[in-house]
Amino acid sequence: MFMLNGSPLRVGVAFTVNDIQYPSNWLRLASEEEKLAIGVTWVADPVRADDRFYWNGDVNTPKELEDRAEVDENGDPVYEQTLDNSDPDNPVMVDTDVQLVTKGLKSIWKDQVKHTAGTMLAETDWMVIRKTERNVDIPADVVTKRAAIITECDRLEAAITAAADIDAFIAVVQDQNWPE
Repeated sequence: MFMLNGSPLRVGVAFTVNDIQYPSNWLRLASEEEKLAIGVTWVADPVRADDRFYWNGDVNTPKELEDRAEVDENGDPVYEQTLDNSDPDNPVMVDTDVQLVTKGLKSIWKDQVKHTAGTMLAETDWMVIRKTERNVDIPADVVTKRAAIITECDRLEAAITAAADIDAFIAVVQDQNWPE
């Protein structure tokens, strides 16, 4: 983006510098030397951090890795609620005995890894059932692929659990190696 004295300039909008009015097409038509002569510089747009791991694309606000048991402003546990219809004229929300927990990235991604493995295994689950019910052999390549899927799932779950910080966590998530 074009900047002038720390403020962004919009292309296609007229602007004024030192009491001189520049037309709306000036930034498109002016040479680099002309822009620099009045103090207009180019600054690359900031790279947005991955929203899967950071709040609002800001590397300074990583999402929580671990699950968090929720508490109120006094530090007291916050409980999940359910609708109590015992009085049909006055239904109310009441606390259960289950504390509210916000899942962290580790739990979310371990669930995703399990889902991915389950989806991949589902393609050949019928062969496992056929083997169990009718003793029909599962082809060797299918056995090998299923074992590789389970191994990768186990590896990823362990690596996600072991990730000590957001950078280590991102490295694990970006290093998935599911069999074809």
